[in-house]
Amino acid sequence: MLKMAGNNSYTIVEYFGGDSGYRCGYCKNDEGNFSHGMWSHTMTVQDYQDLIDRGWRRSGKYVYKPTLNKTCCPQYTIRCHATKFQPSKSHKKVLKKISKFISKGEMPKDQDNGEPMDAVCDQAGPREPSKACHSDVKCAAITDIQKELPECPAITEGQKEVVDAAPAAPAVSEMSRKDRVSVSDERTATATKPGIGADPARPPCRKAKDLRKERRLQKDQIRQNADGVPSIVSPSPPTAAQTKPLEDFINESLPDNSSHCLEVRLVRANPPSPQFKASFDASYQVYKLYQMAIHKDPPDKPSESQFRRFLCDSPLEAEHSPDGPEEGYGSFHQQYWLDDRIVAVGVIDILPTCVSSVYLYYHPDFSSLSLGSYSALRELAFTRQLQKQSPKLCYYYLGFYIHSCPKMRYKGQYRPSDLVCPETYAWVPIEQCVPMLENSRYARFNQDPDAGDPRVLKDVGRALVLYRRAVMPYAAYSRKRKGSSDEAEVQQYGGLVGQDCIERILLYRT
Repeated sequence: MLKMAGNNSYTIVEYFGGDSGYRCGYCKNDEGNFSHGMWSHTMTVQDYQDLIDRGWRRSGKYVYKPTLNKTCCPQYTIRCHATKFQPSKSHKKVLKKISKFISKGEMPKDQDNGEPMDAVCDQAGPREPSKACHSDVKCAAITDIQKELPECPAITEGQKEVVDAAPAAPAVSEMSRKDRVSVSDERTATATKPGIGADPARPPCRKAKDLRKERRLQKDQIRQNADGVPSIVSPSPPTAAQTKPLEDFINESLPDNSSHCLEVRLVRANPPSPQFKASFDASYQVYKLYQMAIHKDPPDKPSESQFRRFLCDSPLEAEHSPDGPEEGYGSFHQQYWLDDRIVAVGVIDILPTCVSSVYLYYHPDFSSLSLGSYSALRELAFTRQLQKQSPKLCYYYLGFYIHSCPKMRYKGQYRPSDLVCPETYAWVPIEQCVPMLENSRYARFNQDPDAGDPRVLKDVGRALVLYRRAVMPYAAYSRKRKGSSDEAEVQQYGGLVGQDCIERILLYRT
């Protein structure tokens, strides 16, 4: 499928299907994991945003979608409302642990294996496209594709999801490249005691802030339904008093006068920035030690080529927009520098409405510091910082939530969060989803029996195909290849990615 962005970039993918089962990285079932997959030669950030909102996820350039009603361990896309997030007691405990280590140099005595991270992508079953596919795509230069486009029917832009964005914060003059989170002053309002005032019989007073929040949620829900993208929203309960924001806790964990200095540096991975290239070897050595100690890989398995393929290569093109973040969109590494060395790296994607966490690896000597939780909190704070520049960028995607695997339920502790319904692709608060998942591994979260997928493919003939260096609608492609059996595959693929997305992505055919 195809999208041509403002900078004349395209999304070009090869769809592999998803009929064969393979080994599950969670329950270790040898043939219980099923997913659809495709190799992405190049992809725009908006197309990937649309894909992950429908249950897809990337590992390197391989993009896959678990078949939730068939796979042994269903994996549901989860997102956290970053602007509304408040750290829990366990999160505060992690931040205090880091603060104690930085200030006093004391490593926790009790070893903590940390939170299990998503497997790199062995379990996704990635398959390299054939060499012929690579060479053919290279020959099909962008200029050649552009020459063919005018002959194709006009493509209408699909519906865009209206996100539940918080009110725009005042713009900041410049955002630190080292991800120093700014602290905002918040005044604590005095709560009115119930039953006290001119009329004690009246119900307790509610804060104007809470009333505005409920009205905003109601307006967002109405706006989303009007655009054909359902979203099931539960109004947030009124709080007794304002609590300290996440940024305050993180700044407390980074005192100036301490035994150590911890710094977070953001470097672009694709195309690789000079900072990324300069620190590549150091990052790879940390990854190798992590895989050997945490995942018990043999010394020869965590190779440099594997590291580059799964954690450095990305199909996402670097993009910038006037209303976007200063760093732009695309794939990045957040490097955690302790004094003068890298101790952890978080792989992330910055997309139009979210920061998507891809993977985290760290030096095993620091496994007792709960770096999995700490990096998630730092990425949440980073998302909140980006939202000040781009108001619609207000979500933090934690990858997949796997309720059937108890060790992977920790992602549900980042609240408020939603799971995407696997049938209607509506976002549903996790509190409503968990009771359903307790009864069944697979669940349709949207309880409206009449609700469907508003973006389902309606006309397979309009899907664009790149065939022999020419771009054409599938209807024209099928006429050129009489007797072709590709229609069922294209139809299935279109249902997976949605009407608006298939009109913007070019499906490469061999």
